[in-house]
This record gives sequence, C-alpha cells and structure tokens, in this order.
Amino acid sequence: MPLAYVNPYMKRGKTDAADAEALCEAVTRPAMRFVAVKSREQQGVLMLHKTRDLLVRQRTAMINARRAHLAEFGIVTVAGPGGVKGLSKLLHDARNELPAHARTAVSSLVAHP
Repeated sequence: MPLAYVNPYMKRGKTDAADAEALCEAVTRPAMRFVAVKSREQQGVLMLHKTRDLLVRQRTAMINARRAHLAEFGIVTVAGPGGVKGLSKLLHDARNELPAHARTAVSSLVAHP
C-alpha cells in the first residue's frame, strides 16, 4: 500500500504503534488500492537499473575528483568522460611539476577505472 494512502490516517507522531494503527485504519477502507507485487523478473530489471545508476554516479565522482585535484596545480582538462583520456597525457607531461605525494594520489586516481 503506498505511503501516500496511509498518511491521511496518521493521528500523531511517527512511531511504530501510530504507523500500525494508520495502516489498520487504511486497510479497512473499501476504496483503498494496493500496489501490485513485483515479479522476480521485474525485481531483476529494477536491480539492473539501480546498479547502472550507481556505477554512473561512481564514475562521475572519480572523473570530477581527478579533474579537481589536477586543477589545483593548474592542469585543466575537458569536462566529462572525454577529458579522462587526455588526462593521462597531461599528467605524464607535468609529472615533474607535481609534488611526490600529489603525484602518488593522482596516479592512483587515474589508474582506477
């Protein structure tokens, strides 16, 4: 049952007892509609979409971290995944300009997929 259908029956604060009471009240209403149970196939597709979304967010975070760290030393690349390819070349060209700790940190970020 969607939460939006239960909320009108909430009488007081958010506690387990109040939630249970609101659910019991909502279930007794004749016009109440329920959410259909997902099949295993639908759950699998949903998991696929959520996993893809997670991987895209992680990739974006890594790209942004690489660009931001190098920008602190004046090494600027194109935004987005296309700039990552040029990043390795720029890093190789500027390796003597970076401090050793920064070079180690950025190299590990660049090596990460």
